[in-house]
Amino acid sequence: MSENIKHECGIAMLRLRKPIEYYREKYGDSLYGLGKMYVLMEKQHNRGQDGAGMACIKFGMPPGTTYTDVVRSNSATPIKEIFQQTYAQIESLVGSDKSRYADMDWVKNNLPFSGELFLGHLRYGTFGKNDIRNIHPFVRQSNWKTRNLIIAGNFNLTNIDELFDDLVNSGQHPVMLGDTITVLEKLAKFLDHENQRLYDQYKQAGHSKVEISAIMPQALDLKEIVRKVAQDWDGGFVFGGMVGYGDAFVIRDAKGIRPAFYYMDDEVLVVASERPVIQTVFNVPFEQVKELPAGHIILSHYNGEVDITPCLKPAGELSPCSFEHIYFSRGTDAEIYRERKRLGALLVPDVLKEIKYDLENTVFTSIPNTAQVAYTGMREGVYDYNERQKIEKVMALGASPKREDLEKVLLFSPRMEQIVVKDAKMRTFITGDDQRKNLVNHIYDVTYGQVREFRDTLVAIDDSIVRGTTLRESILRMLDRLCPKKIVIVSSAPQIRYPDCYGIDMAKLGDFIAFQATVSLLKEQGREDILADTYRKCKEQLEKPRNEAVNHVKAVYAPFTDAQISEKIAQMLRTDAIKAEVAVIYQSVENLHKACPNSHGDWYFTGNYPTPGGNAVACRAFVNYMENKNTRAY
Repeated sequence: MSENIKHECGIAMLRLRKPIEYYREKYGDSLYGLGKMYVLMEKQHNRGQDGAGMACIKFGMPPGTTYTDVVRSNSATPIKEIFQQTYAQIESLVGSDKSRYADMDWVKNNLPFSGELFLGHLRYGTFGKNDIRNIHPFVRQSNWKTRNLIIAGNFNLTNIDELFDDLVNSGQHPVMLGDTITVLEKLAKFLDHENQRLYDQYKQAGHSKVEISAIMPQALDLKEIVRKVAQDWDGGFVFGGMVGYGDAFVIRDAKGIRPAFYYMDDEVLVVASERPVIQTVFNVPFEQVKELPAGHIILSHYNGEVDITPCLKPAGELSPCSFEHIYFSRGTDAEIYRERKRLGALLVPDVLKEIKYDLENTVFTSIPNTAQVAYTGMREGVYDYNERQKIEKVMALGASPKREDLEKVLLFSPRMEQIVVKDAKMRTFITGDDQRKNLVNHIYDVTYGQVREFRDTLVAIDDSIVRGTTLRESILRMLDRLCPKKIVIVSSAPQIRYPDCYGIDMAKLGDFIAFQATVSLLKEQGREDILADTYRKCKEQLEKPRNEAVNHVKAVYAPFTDAQISEKIAQMLRTDAIKAEVAVIYQSVENLHKACPNSHGDWYFTGNYPTPGGNAVACRAFVNYMENKNTRAY
């Protein structure tokens, strides 16, 4: 993707289901869990590069000893930092006597992260300061193991203010206003209540405090505690949590917006945000890595048992985030790779129509780096069209064609070239706006000598076009240096028209070039009344309960076809400095669903939000735009 949009986040949970001595004996690794966590997190680095954190719980540790370990970093290379720091600490404790690694009792009692249960997190900070306090996992400490809580999540909730107010109204005084800390304290509140209820029950039955402490892990219903809290969450989420005595959970939202996959055998239970990561780390086939169903919870009990059961009420049609499939998730997933190729292939008819089926005078390329798979699909589609045309052309040559005519037909191949090149990221140590902008313009470069000047059309495919800034200020200028007759920018995603509030950093309507183009069309046609009427309705909407929210912003786009908006976008992207004609082709929503049949989460394209909170966010974003407030809508 040529534009920098961010995504929250990635998680990894690992439960070793055998005693740690087992892994030393079988794999020769005294820190088997730690090593696996490193690869699980490193293979998901695409999901978060602003911070990383990891926590571990050791089972069976006696009072007076540490049984939880936590490490976090918000450095420029956070995954590298937390594991370098951890292994450096381990090597320091082991010292020169490497034989200590063979003594598993010594390892567990002395080395950090040598336990049975792990939770890791990768963060993309979509808003707020990216200081160390915002890095997951979040920990709520207590001397009672059954009250000691650790959580991490890939989530965005639209009603976090309501949840925060509920904490305040219950008498609490949170020291931070943030989504994760609010979720943590809400879970801790219910965990405390259940602890107290059980304590009073067992105390009245005559049990001693020590006895109650031992009974409590068996009596706590962690699933019910999580359910009571999660049923009030409006948004997309996958939350992982661990309680000090060794129970752990992962819960996925009822619409299936955020992704979660798991694998389990007699040695491990592992949960991650991406399927191929688990396949690679544990060398298991596609079929053995399962998707956690929407609204379900994985419960890993301290005794090694695992339950995977429904937890939240079904919420109608599922809405897995389609952007996961278009861009965010790793393309090494077999299903996602096929879908991205299909996205590229489905664009071929519109591309051929735009270039007037003139393959001889067209060069095809992609915009680095993640559009490569869609480009492969488009390339195959163009090749397929060309081969079919060859049949028609050969038949038209008659029964006795000349050799040179046959050669011209049969040997022709569409030109597929690597025209756009992305250079290493330049450090923005220059503070002047003009100089910084000039640096951005040189992030990309082009391959010279492949485009015939003022004769060829250049077709370039990208994953999506969000703001259009990089296209306008960098890529189109670079491509225009090659002097093509025409530049066709192709997006494998439909027009992004609405803010996202479930995990992607797209919260301001005014940032979207599709919205900018639509507003320009309305003003050109003297239809500003639609903007005023929509503003009034959105303003009224904000006074109503969230559950009654309606997305009134749809009215802004209603007067225009997709083609009209795309044409206006092309005009806006083509500055006075661009000599070539410019056209823009977007994927249709219909074809998006054909390519990704299991991912119907398309609210950023259609405005069809899966929860009421999304409709409220869209209205708030429009009000912010009309009131010229450069602020987030959630």
